[in-house]
Amino acid sequence: MHSSHDDLIELFEYVWQRFTDRMAGLSDAEWRWEPIADDRVTLRWRFRHITEILRAERNGPWLGLAAEPTGEQPDPADSAAEALSDLNAAFGQWRVLLAETTEESLSEFIGPVGGHYGEATRRAFALHIVDELVHHTAEAALLRDLYAGPGHE
Repeated sequence: MHSSHDDLIELFEYVWQRFTDRMAGLSDAEWRWEPIADDRVTLRWRFRHITEILRAERNGPWLGLAAEPTGEQPDPADSAAEALSDLNAAFGQWRVLLAETTEESLSEFIGPVGGHYGEATRRAFALHIVDELVHHTAEAALLRDLYAGPGHE
């Protein structure tokens, strides 16, 4: 029997695979491209933000797991390859945490550690993370599509 815990893990893996497939062959020029004068509209910003979400110190405690230091966020990457490596490491950390949860633990409230989100379930928190992942990876794919347009051959 397939549990919602299994479904959640499969969803994360599907979203991550779709993203990594979409970023295959990413060049440094694409990664550095700024379509407008706002760093938030770049692959660099998207990648950094996704890395921060997946490595956030709150993740373990909000999932009901022991607080393990995630270490400092990595320095900003100097290349597309380094940024993708940082992303994969961050996803690996998140994936380990998610695998340590259980169907039962995901149904529990986050509790006081979650502040004003304490009454939300741990499953709701995991769904929030997958929503962020889908949202920002889709934006990254769009930026690649825009870069591929006229003027960047």
